[in-house]
Amino acid sequence: MKSFVDLNLKTPLINGLEELGFETMTPIQEEAFPVILSGRDMIGIAQTGTGKTLGYMLPLLHELKYAQVNDPRVLVLVPTRELVVQVTENINQYSKYLNLRVLGIYGGTNINTQKKAYADGVDILVATPGRLYDLIISQTVNLKNCKKVVIDEVDVMLDLGFRFQLTNIFDHLPKRRQNIMFSATMTDQIEGFIKEYFYNPEKISIAVSGTRLENIEQTAYAVENFYTKANLLMHLVSDREKFHKVLVFVGNKKSADRLQEVLSPHYGGEISVIHSNKTQNYRLRSIELFDSGESRILVSTDVMARGLDLDKISHVINLNVPAFPENYMHRIGRTGRAEEKGRSILFYTEKEKEDKENIEELMSYKIPEIEFPEEVEISKQKTPEEKPVVREIFNPHKVIEEQRGAAFHEKSEKNSKTNEGGSYRRIIAAKYKKPKTRGDKGVNRRRKK
Repeated sequence: MKSFVDLNLKTPLINGLEELGFETMTPIQEEAFPVILSGRDMIGIAQTGTGKTLGYMLPLLHELKYAQVNDPRVLVLVPTRELVVQVTENINQYSKYLNLRVLGIYGGTNINTQKKAYADGVDILVATPGRLYDLIISQTVNLKNCKKVVIDEVDVMLDLGFRFQLTNIFDHLPKRRQNIMFSATMTDQIEGFIKEYFYNPEKISIAVSGTRLENIEQTAYAVENFYTKANLLMHLVSDREKFHKVLVFVGNKKSADRLQEVLSPHYGGEISVIHSNKTQNYRLRSIELFDSGESRILVSTDVMARGLDLDKISHVINLNVPAFPENYMHRIGRTGRAEEKGRSILFYTEKEKEDKENIEELMSYKIPEIEFPEEVEISKQKTPEEKPVVREIFNPHKVIEEQRGAAFHEKSEKNSKTNEGGSYRRIIAAKYKKPKTRGDKGVNRRRKK
């Protein structure tokens, strides 16, 4: 692997990387550097945790020179607030010894505060598409000097419905610019976006989605239902030494809150929860507590699967099987980062068996199964989603129209009456009739004569 020193980077940039302890480049960093430095449009297909942020920022920082302009010259678009915070922090670390202004903007916070921060001047802007579009419409952000655009996790952006905002943002960018896109998957929607806005892009594929991560040990349990999954989870995490930093993925916000209710009596202060209904401060605080080790278990939804870059995660536990196999790859990619050993555990019910098989087909790998522990209670309690839906095929009490009594028809006739404005208004109108003239204009005319 190539060393960062071999790239002949600016001395301040080399100093920043050395301080962070970076020595050798990852494959995506090594292949992306010359392409981005050449100014050519680029599409990178790489799994999460492969060093993409440094991969696209390193050549951009090396090339970016000091300029006395207040509007951004580099734009980085990411799908979630957490990713804005993370990427902004990373860029500030890389450019610690460079005289650059980096700003992150996202929704869910006071827009006026962000307008004031932007007014102080920006060199590199990191943003979510929704909030950036709002600031462009309010004529706060001007992208006329922005010649470098990075779209990170574009597949997630399109899944979250940001196509409209992305299209409008690109319409406000200069025609002559360099486009850089990173994604874990390639879909028809992404291909259409590339054809519309990219010019003859270079495509780089490193560990494409579906490639099994060799350094992650994967196992699976067949489980009856949600509450039995919760019992199994409590049984596993009771070993605090082995399960010292556990990231638990659930299918939706309801499941996250439901799991927190079950676990809190046993592991109260050790649990943090993040999903899109939580406030931004709550989410950031939850991540901080988990990252620092103050909380041991972090429960998260798929929206957060790619907005988290946390070190030393001992286990990723999938409480449900994601419907899209690629999401499973993103989830387990949270552990075993930087070539460390990681562990992933999948809980699946009979209904989720087919989704599990789709994941195994994608990876070309059969996930080893572990026998369900005898000491774990199999719960009979079911969530509303798990309860069977009762459909009435024949209802003997159902009354057909002809059999309804007189009361129903009287009520129906009563309800068919029109509203005439109330009895008092009708009585007054009948008593005084409608005036022949409006106001006293006619009277005044006669008096003048």
